[in-house]
Amino acid sequence: MILSSALQAIGLFIATNIDDIIVLSLFFARGAGQRGTTARILVGQYLGFLGILGAAVLVALGAGTFLPSEAIPYFGLIPLGLGLWAAWQAWRGDDDDDDAKIEGKNVTVWTVAAVTFANGGDNIGVYVPVFLSVGPGAVVAYCVVFLVLVSVLVGLAKFVATRRPVAEALAWIHR
Repeated sequence: MILSSALQAIGLFIATNIDDIIVLSLFFARGAGQRGTTARILVGQYLGFLGILGAAVLVALGAGTFLPSEAIPYFGLIPLGLGLWAAWQAWRGDDDDDDAKIEGKNVTVWTVAAVTFANGGDNIGVYVPVFLSVGPGAVVAYCVVFLVLVSVLVGLAKFVATRRPVAEALAWIHR
């Protein structure tokens, strides 16, 4: 069961965090040549993601405690609603661009944490129904896998950001 939960957690993490590679790559581009950039980004990503996980677990606990069990399946509509909302905003042209969230800001632990948390509403919307549908042991397994994968995500973003064509494009963006 734990292996099954771990594999599902890996898939869920990839599906909900693949877009973070772009945001993290922008942080790496902004902090290029500065000492300690990787450590600040890693710590900030962990802090922001801990906030996301904490919110998702608290909402799931509250919903599981205070809502009737018949209402729980409807939490699966949250990701659909978030997706429709994002599509509506994009269609109207008032989508908040991730680039704008970090424009003009230094790469600090708190900046990375704030952007990570602000960008994590979709994660919370997906994690809550999943956490409500599995047992406490599986929730712990999901959280452990997610926390391990945060460092993989940061490493992957650094790898992407330091490839020559990507680094040149990112440098051009930040002129």
